[in-house]
Amino acid sequence: MNVLIIGSGGREHALAWKIGQSPYCESIFVAPGNAGTAQIATNVDISITNFEELAKFAADFNIMMLIVGQEAALVEGIADYFAEKEYLKHILVVGPKKAGAQLEGSKDFSKQFLLKYGIPTARYQTFTSETYEQALAYLQNHPYPVVLKADGLAAGKGVVIAQNYEEAAFALTGMLKHSKFGAAGDKVVIEEFLQGIELSAFILTDGQEYVLLPEAKDYKRIGEGDVGLNTGGMGAVSPVPFADDQFMGKVRERVIEPTLQGLQAEGIPYSGFLFIGLMNVNGDPYVIEYNVRLGDPETEAILPRIKSDLFELFKALHDHELGQFQLEIDPRSATTIFLVSGGYPEDYEKGKEIQGLEKVLPEGTLCFHAGTRQNADGTVVTDGGRVIAVTGLGEDMEEALEKANLAATRIKWQGRYFRHDIGFDLKQYLASRF
Repeated sequence: MNVLIIGSGGREHALAWKIGQSPYCESIFVAPGNAGTAQIATNVDISITNFEELAKFAADFNIMMLIVGQEAALVEGIADYFAEKEYLKHILVVGPKKAGAQLEGSKDFSKQFLLKYGIPTARYQTFTSETYEQALAYLQNHPYPVVLKADGLAAGKGVVIAQNYEEAAFALTGMLKHSKFGAAGDKVVIEEFLQGIELSAFILTDGQEYVLLPEAKDYKRIGEGDVGLNTGGMGAVSPVPFADDQFMGKVRERVIEPTLQGLQAEGIPYSGFLFIGLMNVNGDPYVIEYNVRLGDPETEAILPRIKSDLFELFKALHDHELGQFQLEIDPRSATTIFLVSGGYPEDYEKGKEIQGLEKVLPEGTLCFHAGTRQNADGTVVTDGGRVIAVTGLGEDMEEALEKANLAATRIKWQGRYFRHDIGFDLKQYLASRF
């Protein structure tokens, strides 16, 4: 079977790496891909939202499975486009249609959905440029910290946690008056700050049944100790020590099942991954956000822990047999560290030659490319803010982190930066288990 993966990041490299292990997979194509995917698949120079060209390619190269990695394609309706074309209907699309993609495409829609179906989440209000003054008044009377979110897609950067009114007003003005996040910030969701520790939960679902994938915790802030600006993600850890059977039972009962029941009640079909960003508040899960695809960098931590054949998992999705699928999980820990360009998540330079990729990585480590490209002379250079993700596997989190950090030090370019403290806030939970 020929597979087409949509996207160009570390998530897509990890997906190509994992599904390439299946004996059912013949050829893998990635659009547009990166220097890493080019090593294990065939890159296709087509934009993720150029549906006409993607459809033509799928037909010409006998694609039987389309795995959509990046959210913009889903929000724009790639699954709808393929479903509406008679000659493409046979293709298994892993990713929801536009109606379901609203869960990520609009923070306001998802918050309304959460409240309507009684799913625990933070209190909120939504504002636009027309209600800017009301928003300022709302912030004057709001307890702090407070969270401001751009309504639309902002590459993981459209969230500001303001510590006081001045910070909040500055962020609000940037979004609504100065279009800091473009059209994504035409609406701004202002919500209460939940005090707790975050967790990313993932399911694969056909809208009725689901398979719960390994959980992960990612680290969004650029600085050590979780300070500084939000990024697309600086690292991830899986499994998460506090996500025991009791806590995950609450996630199933209070979040996952009501979400699927809500989608059914709304008449919204759903087929693909659903990523649920959670906050553990005193042992209870609250939903921070929905994403309608796998997370990045969480994918680079959870896919190495899945021992089952990814093709067989997707076939169970297609055949509506997820309820009977027994997912096999590697009990080892996986930790991912992202190497990023100097200046990220603000201005940074591209085209820096990457050294050390040819070195043998420590045993039990993997390297996934994100913002990279290969020049005509074969050199690999930086082509984005988040450049390389290294994943370590170990008997526990400490061993996995040791391997990932060692691998990270061996890969270099001018201005390269990475956090050395991934997993720092989970050590208290590890200590409490002994």
